[in-house]
Amino acid sequence: MQIFTSETPLSWGQLDLPLCGLTEDWFGKPLDKPSTFSLAMDPKSLWFIGIFPSTANIHPAASPSQFTPELWKYDVAELFLANPATGEYLEFNLTSNGAWWASKFSSVRKPSAEQPDFTTHIHSHHDLASADLCVAGLEIPLNFLKKEIDFGVITAANITIISDTPSQRYLSASKLPGAQPDFHQPINFLTVSFTPLHSD
Repeated sequence: MQIFTSETPLSWGQLDLPLCGLTEDWFGKPLDKPSTFSLAMDPKSLWFIGIFPSTANIHPAASPSQFTPELWKYDVAELFLANPATGEYLEFNLTSNGAWWASKFSSVRKPSAEQPDFTTHIHSHHDLASADLCVAGLEIPLNFLKKEIDFGVITAANITIISDTPSQRYLSASKLPGAQPDFHQPINFLTVSFTPLHSD
């Protein structure tokens, strides 16, 4: 999983990041338009950026930039970060209006008994990119990730997207096995790689 790195701090409203795209759903059916995202890291934070159609059908309780449970029942982008040595992983959900949710898991689909204080550490952003597109992002401190899952070169990651609610299409950057969508497969996530951003 590619993470673009910047030696200087990144700031919302001035992000100029390469985008990655998902072009087919869980069942191999092509999308009319790619679903795009970016992962970037500066000296202090990991940035998870999602590009959404302005018509995205998000959770009715999704308040802009607020922590909201069960976002995955509607259109959402998801970031998974796992520690292969311990089996622990983090899940972050993000919607087009910046509503977000997160949880730590001690093993597959088993939430940790003690959850991190996500809302104290994580910042959410959102904006209208055009008449047709919304952009949203999570700013996650690296020291927080280091503490929770020993984030670094050993980290395994995945980006997943749920779109077209209520029919719902399931997309995954990692090729995950299974006849039916199941995003909670940390053993099949991709090891992170770091690619420096080059300014002109």
